[in-house]
Amino acid sequence: MNLRASVAEHSRTCAAGGKEVTILAHAISAACFAGGTAQLGCGPKEDNLDVLSTRPVTLPDGSQIRAEVMIKPDEVARGMMFRDALPRGRGLLFIHTKPAAYRYWMFNVKVPLDIVFMDTTRRIVEISANTPPCTSEPSACPLYGGHYYEQYVLELGAGEAQRLGLQKGQALTF
Repeated sequence: MNLRASVAEHSRTCAAGGKEVTILAHAISAACFAGGTAQLGCGPKEDNLDVLSTRPVTLPDGSQIRAEVMIKPDEVARGMMFRDALPRGRGLLFIHTKPAAYRYWMFNVKVPLDIVFMDTTRRIVEISANTPPCTSEPSACPLYGGHYYEQYVLELGAGEAQRLGLQKGQALTF
């Protein structure tokens, strides 16, 4: 059985919960050890949940950050609310189903953010830099963005857009 077949069989037996899993898992580990790392993804361990829930965002200079993807309405509505931090090199990427003039607010957000608004071609159309948290009642919280039709919004820690050299007119890849 070749390596791909072993991996496919491994997937089937994992789902079935069979004893073959242990044998095949050892075979896959041996294949990794024998140099199959590129084929099987056996390289350095990453947090699998992190990899599944984030995607790389490539910046104009070719560097990358990892962004949590927010697509579902409840994810989009919650965003950075109640979180204590957004580490350097990380972001939240909001993907809206259609372009519109989206307005964001900072109610229940604990840390200042840079909010990067992008159009349908993923070109930056607006940056709200160092956007402060709103500590007052929701009705008193200012709104940010919405001056252009956007489809994608990237939230970064405050000061990150400047540090990363992001400017209006640049395109990001994700």
